[in-house]
Amino acid sequence: MTATIDSTATQSTAELLQGVLFGGDFRQEHGHWRRLISTEPFRRQADRTPDERLCLAYERLRFLNITLDCAARTAADPRALAALHEWIGPVDPALTTVAGIHYNLFLGSLLDHDGDSRRDLSEFLQLRRIGTFLCTEVAHGNDAVAVETTATYDRARDGFVLHTPHCGAQKFMPNTSPAGGPKTGLVAARLLVDGADHGVFLFLVPLTDEARPLPGVRVRRLPPRLGSPVDHCLTAFDQVFVPREALLGGEHGRVGEDGEFSSALSNHRRRFLTSIGRVTVGRISMSACAVGAARATLAVAVRYGGHRYISGTGATQRVPVIAHRSHHGPLAEAMATVFGMSLLHRRALDRWEAQAGTAPGAGRFDAERLVAVAKGWITWRARAVIVECRERCGAQALLENNGMTELIAGVEGVITAEGDNLAIHAKAAAEMLFAAPPSAEDIAPDAVPGGLSDPRYLGRLHTYVEDIWFARARARMSDAPHGDPMGRWNAASGPALRGVEAHAHRQAAEAYAAAVAGLPEGRARARLAELERLFALRWVDRNSGDLLAAGHLTAAQVNALPDAVERLIAEVAGHLPMLIESFALPEEVLADWPIAGAGYVHAYDDPETARQTATVAAGEQ
Repeated sequence: MTATIDSTATQSTAELLQGVLFGGDFRQEHGHWRRLISTEPFRRQADRTPDERLCLAYERLRFLNITLDCAARTAADPRALAALHEWIGPVDPALTTVAGIHYNLFLGSLLDHDGDSRRDLSEFLQLRRIGTFLCTEVAHGNDAVAVETTATYDRARDGFVLHTPHCGAQKFMPNTSPAGGPKTGLVAARLLVDGADHGVFLFLVPLTDEARPLPGVRVRRLPPRLGSPVDHCLTAFDQVFVPREALLGGEHGRVGEDGEFSSALSNHRRRFLTSIGRVTVGRISMSACAVGAARATLAVAVRYGGHRYISGTGATQRVPVIAHRSHHGPLAEAMATVFGMSLLHRRALDRWEAQAGTAPGAGRFDAERLVAVAKGWITWRARAVIVECRERCGAQALLENNGMTELIAGVEGVITAEGDNLAIHAKAAAEMLFAAPPSAEDIAPDAVPGGLSDPRYLGRLHTYVEDIWFARARARMSDAPHGDPMGRWNAASGPALRGVEAHAHRQAAEAYAAAVAGLPEGRARARLAELERLFALRWVDRNSGDLLAAGHLTAAQVNALPDAVERLIAEVAGHLPMLIESFALPEEVLADWPIAGAGYVHAYDDPETARQTATVAAGEQ
């Protein structure tokens, strides 16, 4: 009989947890991007102006493109796009922006809507022209279905004339300038045929050559933006003609050779949402970017806390600052949050990928809503983690070369990109509010409440919190005067948005439970279970008043919560260095941020001083 070997027995705790964070096929899904950011072209280059950093982002985009087996395959693969953002995001937010736009919004949309024309995409695949995406206007952001740029069908020339009717209709979007090379955009414009408005579609429009905008196109750089130095611009069109093939048509709408419009969809909004379907993959990518940035800042903060020594209780004692509960406590909680963010991101990605090829229906709509809810929750949590880690690293983390300030600003852009978080959560809140409320038996309290150490009981409490907030929202809407839809929504929106937040927490908690169950007995499972309980208890603690009032918690359990949380913080804090190993950040990347290394005190010193020269000489002996 041949003995079998459990492969998990040969894996370290960090490696097993790496599998939890990144999924089962790390090498295939993430290996390329991790190796890429380890290479010399991605090393941090100091003392560059914003324009030089912008040029560097485009140089790196071209280098990235050369490394791809097939750019079209990457653009068509949501999982590859998410991994790109997860690894590139912490290293170069400007590159992440232009790469995400080119591969997902631009190339992805062309591939999705290529049924009518079979376009030659070679100049975009080989980056002879860079793709960009123009949807938002100065006066229209989250209500992009109301954009006012027009594309009027010209029967005589069998094409469309794009025009910006007033200043509010100027496109308010990034990277449409000639910086980085010639650009072509997908422009969201209102399709007019013989005076009839058929809704908003995408049109393929050349924007610039190597040096300037093309005739009829006006591009003006906006003032410097907080964060990465992307060339954000106002873009306008003055009677710009494009051929009929420029329309990204399909079943949702097309103009035939006879000049007649046809569509399988009668609703303008559904036509528009089909046209910009790549926004959903963009939201997945924004979540990935936020997860990667939060992991990077947490890794730096933990490492810095371990080699930043301060005075201890004795006259000569020196201790690392992370030894203090006031310092390691927030980092332990951040670790539980970052694992929750990562697990929710993977859960949303898996569900979307499973539904992406199916016809519109309940399963696909639910998956799309989970992507939207996850994007909002993850990017908001990332901001909190990044800001906390920056503070734990003190004044040195405010220096640009330590990486955190760029990520603080970058996460603000991610919060707004692909739909402002509040707007997409409000849409999800409305959908969930009008869904059938849970039945009485679904929300009845447990006959025998479980203990605070029981993950199944804590999971049940997550469900109760979500139910409480949506029940409160329905009650407030019912009490509001009828005949005033805005007033009724305003009455319900506050608790409904809290319900969406609770829904995100519940989804993350369920992903945690599945991940713990998927690990073999041992240290990795124990470490993940500690993070799971800390994540859950912090949420239960925040909502303990409502849970107590509803009979889902006892007074004794409420009193026991603070001590239970403290015990878990102590357990998690003792394993923080190992836990950041599971992030798999390359040492080359960490070396670019001085405070991530034990020799950070030498990073700012004059290399010509006697003490530095002596140090170097001693190291050579």
